[in-house]
Amino acid sequence: MPQHSSDTRTALVVVAHHRSDSLTAHTARRAAARLEAAGYRIDLLDLHAEGFDPRMNVADQPDWGNREKPYSDETHAHMRRIQDADVVVAVFPVYWQSVPAVLKGWIDRVWNYGFAYGRSKPRLAGKRMLWLALAGATADDPVAESMQSVLEANLSDGIAYYCGFSRSTVGLLLDAEERPQRIDAEGVLLVGEAVAGAEREAQYTDFDRRARKFVEEFLADERIAA
Repeated sequence: MPQHSSDTRTALVVVAHHRSDSLTAHTARRAAARLEAAGYRIDLLDLHAEGFDPRMNVADQPDWGNREKPYSDETHAHMRRIQDADVVVAVFPVYWQSVPAVLKGWIDRVWNYGFAYGRSKPRLAGKRMLWLALAGATADDPVAESMQSVLEANLSDGIAYYCGFSRSTVGLLLDAEERPQRIDAEGVLLVGEAVAGAEREAQYTDFDRRARKFVEEFLADERIAA
């Protein structure tokens, strides 16, 4: 990993999608560009492209009797990338009102006992976290409100704050699908007509605007805190 001076802030941008041409990957690239423009050195972690294995293994299983446990080389390499970062930005599609397996496995294996939690003074204290969550639900879908609450409880309260992060924000980006879809009261999936042409371009533009707003607000909060 390239060395950086002590006065250069680093943003670890974590992408959790299997396609490089996905809206998730596009959103991650734009978020990284905005952070770079704000003065951050970017460490882009594409979990699929780097071949990260999300499955827990014996070497990376927590040992509650030894918080100095030596985890696998792969996990230690990822721990260093987190330690080197001032902010962590995770970009992912919402699966079952949660994160994809590859991102959950990264947290399970890397945000480990003795490193991310389990110390009187958290090693990750003071770092800031932004979760950019892309969801196919439409903005007027009643599930959107509960989805936001579930993600905040799981990601901010259950993970980031538990590990000592000073700030954690969940940016829920709705209307990510080309064809609007929602579940009716009987559990039937209702799929609308595909959006195309100028309407689709307008939808992309609005999506980019909303994603940028989350990043801008995240940066603004940092300036206020400083």
